[in-house]
Amino acid sequence: MSTAVFDLHGRVALVTGGSKGLGAALARALASAGADVVISARNAEELQAALPAIVDGTGSQGAWLVADMADRPAVERLAQEAVAAFGHVDILVNNAGINIISPIEGVKDADWDRVLAVNLSGPMALCRALVPAMKERGWGRIIHVSSVFGLVSRAERNAYSSTKAGLIGLTHAMALELAPFGVTVNAILPGPFETPLTAALHTTPDKKQWFTDRVPMGRWGRPEELAGPILLLASDAGSYITGTYLAVDGGWLAQ
Repeated sequence: MSTAVFDLHGRVALVTGGSKGLGAALARALASAGADVVISARNAEELQAALPAIVDGTGSQGAWLVADMADRPAVERLAQEAVAAFGHVDILVNNAGINIISPIEGVKDADWDRVLAVNLSGPMALCRALVPAMKERGWGRIIHVSSVFGLVSRAERNAYSSTKAGLIGLTHAMALELAPFGVTVNAILPGPFETPLTAALHTTPDKKQWFTDRVPMGRWGRPEELAGPILLLASDAGSYITGTYLAVDGGWLAQ
């Protein structure tokens, strides 16, 4: 197979949560393949600092936009402003996510609602806004960043696992609806990856070791190891892949 099928020149990608961690690595991979990229997050300073490293040496253009995925009007503005930045959006990577850990009897309504809004409702709203133009152009790629915790879980991940499982369900339904229009919809399920989010949650060696012990490869993933999966699903190389998920987990789900 020619590497040309991975080429994304002329395509525009929007990556939410793109200022750091997995989002920055995903945006960098897409830019390296030729796509112009728009990254979004809540913090303008972090976005401004991240963008040069994402596009450096790629020849691609980049833009950043501030948006809180829990704010529905902000999500709708994000879709409009991303289109305005480069004229269209061909690739949507719904990566932004949060995790609030709590036993079920301690789940607060405000926490549940925010995790649901950021992890599931925000992606739905972005898809709703951007899909019509993808259908009209006859080409589009939507990649939801779910988690292995969308299929399995751990105690006290009630809100997080519910929303990540919801993304898998959204992947299935949207793929069936959009397949006739040349728009593919898939999900990536990362296992343990070294990111600022996971560092904030696993503050002691024993918490981190719990995950390491469950990975057959015996280590956490590096964000750049998502480059291959995202390029497969975002390019013509994955033109016959839709409605499914790709676990990138060091073998976790094989057990």
